[in-house]
Amino acid sequence: MTAARPILEKSLRRILVLALFVFVLDQWTKWLVLRRLPAGEEIPVIPGFFNLVHRDNTGAAWSLFTGNNALLALIAGIALVALFFARRHFKVHTIPGQIALGLIYGGILGNLTDRLLPGRQAVVDFLYFYLQQRDGRELGFPAFNVADSAICTGVALVFLITWKSETSPHSPAQTTA
Repeated sequence: MTAARPILEKSLRRILVLALFVFVLDQWTKWLVLRRLPAGEEIPVIPGFFNLVHRDNTGAAWSLFTGNNALLALIAGIALVALFFARRHFKVHTIPGQIALGLIYGGILGNLTDRLLPGRQAVVDFLYFYLQQRDGRELGFPAFNVADSAICTGVALVFLITWKSETSPHSPAQTTA
């Protein structure tokens, strides 16, 4: 067995453990919302800023492509497979790369599970941040969930990793004349 093999196996284990943690946390929080908050209801947590809500979303981010649950489930499945085969391009040998992929995998699996579960077939969103304007209108960010947060954080981390590796100074041996 080569030295690279144990490193790869260890990195895949870390990715899997984080993905499983995100998935379980996401599904548990959605289960709580489904049990305790009827669809469409809101509970003010910080009035004028943050509510717990129960919204079912058959679309993607910002409710884009609403009503295309099956297509979005297919796209999520394809994304999981593509990310798995392209994982070496995401610096999986580094802890930040492993965290990024673990977050993304766990988030995609969480929302994909919502889309595929019989009786649900919609992503459950429950975190709603907004600002109450003086005229009474709300200026809000679309409701989201743990899986959405994990995906966005993982993608942002991938961008940071990529940006850092592209802007890091090259050693003299790497410079060409």
